[in-house]
Amino acid sequence: QQLRQAIEECKRVILALPEHSERQKDAVVRLIHLRLKLQELKDPGEDEPNIRVVLEHRFYKEKSKSVKQMCDKCSTIIWGLIQTWYTCTGCYYRCHSKCLPLVSKPCVRAKVSHQAEYQLSICPESGLDSQDYRCAEVWCGAGAGMCANTCANVCAIAGGVPSEARQCDYTGLYYCSSCHWNDLAVVPARAIHNWDFEPRKVSRCSMRYLALMVSRPVLKLREINPLLFNYVEELVEIR
Repeated sequence: QQLRQAIEECKRVILALPEHSERQKDAVVRLIHLRLKLQELKDPGEDEPNIRVVLEHRFYKEKSKSVKQMCDKCSTIIWGLIQTWYTCTGCYYRCHSKCLPLVSKPCVRAKVSHQAEYQLSICPESGLDSQDYRCAEVWCGAGAGMCANTCANVCAIAGGVPSEARQCDYTGLYYCSSCHWNDLAVVPARAIHNWDFEPRKVSRCSMRYLALMVSRPVLKLREINPLLFNYVEELVEIR
C-alpha cells in the first residue's frame, strides 16, 4: 500500500513540474523504480526451484541480471534485476517465472532429435487463406490449438484486432507478431539451390530449429543439387 501511495504521489509531482526539466526526468526515473519494485512484490520470490521441466523443456533459473532479454511467452521485457526467469537448456526458450505455467509449445530439441531434416523448398507459400487467416504456430494458442492472436493485414475476424502477418522465409507460413519477431537466419533451401546465404526473416520456432540443426550433417548435397558442384569452386575443392 505504501508503494502504491508513493507511485501516486510521484505521478502528481511529475505533472506539477515543468515539461522536460531535469527534475521531471528524475521524477520519471523514480516512478519507474517504484513500479518495478511493486512488480517485484507481485512476482514469485527467490524460493523458486532451480530446475523446472515443462513439455520436454528443461528450464534452469537464470542468475543474469541483464534487462536485454524478452520473454518468449508474453513478448515483454524480462527485468532480470528484479524478476525471476528461466531458460530452456535444450532450445534456449526464455520466459518469466510467472509465464512458465502458460508455456504450451514443446521443446524444439525434441523435434530435432526425432525429425532431423530440413524443409528444402524455397519459401513454400500457400497463402493466408489456407491458414484460415490465423497464425501458423499451432502451439501458442488455446482451445482448438490455433494461435489466439489474429494474424494480420487482413480483416478483424469476429471482432478481433488485426495485427501484422509476418511470413517465415523457411516454412513459407504466416505468423503473428508474438510468434515471429523478425529474427534473421540463413535458409538451407536457398543456400542449396541458389548458393544464397543472405539471412532472411524467420519465425521464432524456425529460428530455434535452424540454430539447433546447423551442426548436423543431414544434407546430401550430391543428391539434392549435384549441378552446384559445377559452379562453386569451393565445393569442387571439398569434393
